[in-house]
Amino acid sequence: MAATSPEPSFAELYTPKLVTIMREGYGLAGFKADAIAGLTVAIVALPLSMAIAIASGVTPDRGLYTSIVGGFIVSAFGGSRFQIGGPAGAFIVLVAACVAQHGLEGLLLATFLSGFMLAAIGLLRLGTFIKYIPYPVTVGFTAGIAVIIFSSQIKDLLGLSLEKEPGPLLPKLAALAGALPSVSPAAVAVAAVTIGVIVALRRLRPHWPSLIIGVAIATVGAALMGAPVETIGTRFGGIPQTLPLPHLPEISWTKIVAVLPNALSFTLLGCIESLLSAVVADSMTGRRHRSNCELVAQGLANIASPLFGGICVTGNIARTATNVRSGARGPVAGMLHSVFLLLFMLVAAPLAAFIPLAALAGVLAVVAWNMAEKHEFATLIRASRGDAVVLLVTFLLVIFEDLTVGIVVGFSVSALLFLHRMAESVAVENAPMVEEDRADTENGNGRKPYDSGLATDPDIMVLRISGAFFFGAAAAVGAALDRIGEKPKTYVIDLSAVSLLDSTGAATIESFVRNAHRRGATVRIAGATRPVRRTLLMHGVGRPKVRFIGTVGEALSPDSRTSPSSP
Repeated sequence: MAATSPEPSFAELYTPKLVTIMREGYGLAGFKADAIAGLTVAIVALPLSMAIAIASGVTPDRGLYTSIVGGFIVSAFGGSRFQIGGPAGAFIVLVAACVAQHGLEGLLLATFLSGFMLAAIGLLRLGTFIKYIPYPVTVGFTAGIAVIIFSSQIKDLLGLSLEKEPGPLLPKLAALAGALPSVSPAAVAVAAVTIGVIVALRRLRPHWPSLIIGVAIATVGAALMGAPVETIGTRFGGIPQTLPLPHLPEISWTKIVAVLPNALSFTLLGCIESLLSAVVADSMTGRRHRSNCELVAQGLANIASPLFGGICVTGNIARTATNVRSGARGPVAGMLHSVFLLLFMLVAAPLAAFIPLAALAGVLAVVAWNMAEKHEFATLIRASRGDAVVLLVTFLLVIFEDLTVGIVVGFSVSALLFLHRMAESVAVENAPMVEEDRADTENGNGRKPYDSGLATDPDIMVLRISGAFFFGAAAAVGAALDRIGEKPKTYVIDLSAVSLLDSTGAATIESFVRNAHRRGATVRIAGATRPVRRTLLMHGVGRPKVRFIGTVGEALSPDSRTSPSSP
């Protein structure tokens, strides 16, 4: 009888990763690596925090408060080693709508309530259910947010004179079109220089902090030439050099009821964004985050952030990936990133008054372009009609209706399509109850003797997946694949018993193949049916990283190990 591992205790499930790395042994070398990574991330976060705050309808200092207070708490108490918290572009739409409807005090209260909801979700261990959101829904709402972010920056990119900019997309575009005669060549030039420098540096010097360099060059150029462009100083009067003292937002039962829908929207998106960012960090490092512990930390950060005047906090994929690529060893890097941002406020805040708004709009235009996930969007459109329907429904509803509505309807359509696929996949076969005995000569006299080495070869690992591999099972299968301790030279994934594979399952296998390839291991996939194989190929699971084989036996044969890869 197989032994089962004991259920982890509450303390084990909610131990911050900061405590974990201290137990593992954290020395001066780790601190130096984290200090370099933290400074790098702070340089990236500085213009982004201000740009996101402005696009959200609040002053730029609110974005810095969010990164300083919220970012520190996310790293100190979170369940991910590398998560970087702060304001995120995905929240721009929701935050701007809340500010327009309830004002700044309403936003602070909604963020405060959202923090308690996030912490409750984590403590109730509901974070696991967030992983059931299908891949097309994630790509759809992310692409929709990218479109909305870009449309919100057109006014500052072109320097248009517009008294009041509508919120909904179509009226917004109509108002912007009407204001085109007021376009400012100076603003267009500043935005173009900012975008051009960022794009050029990312191609030529990918390790340089392109965002801050682009903003700095555009700012210096505009100041030297006396360009007539709007700046942070002219619109907002600059940035304070101190962190405000904590105070509770205005709380009343009437206000709580009024902002509750906004708080629920912040909570839903916060769960998705933070855990998605943690998963990205896991895929880059091979580590595993604790999702419920991470949500508790996100909740604490969103409770603390509005006390200091900050807005919504969540894990940010771009800054988290920068943290990993910069050589971070653990959460200390994220904590130091907040400290460096605080030092900037204390020392160099007056310089921010000279930053042109067109430069920050250029930064967000680049962020929106990168968020759009264009390759994944095109892949899902081609993958299957079902995935395309879910993707487009989510995408269009996010753009024209509401972010929360898009996610909920997209998930519902995915569930209905899955039930339809399962109903179609049921088949009845006329097979004997007990398989009949077979003679040794049934397959001819060329039968090869049993090779015991194939069963005990440490360089080969066979992984068998059975059943419907869809979005509901992808998280569990992905976690099981990541937990494999052995590092063989060849993985054989047996999919002969997989009756259904959707885009989320294919993305999970693609991630596993990518990690195996990075370690120098080869992957063979055995028994995949034609529809399953087609879905895998559509998601990039093919040559040269993967070889498709008819059966596990073929994959394990000595001839197969030396033969060239097939598509």
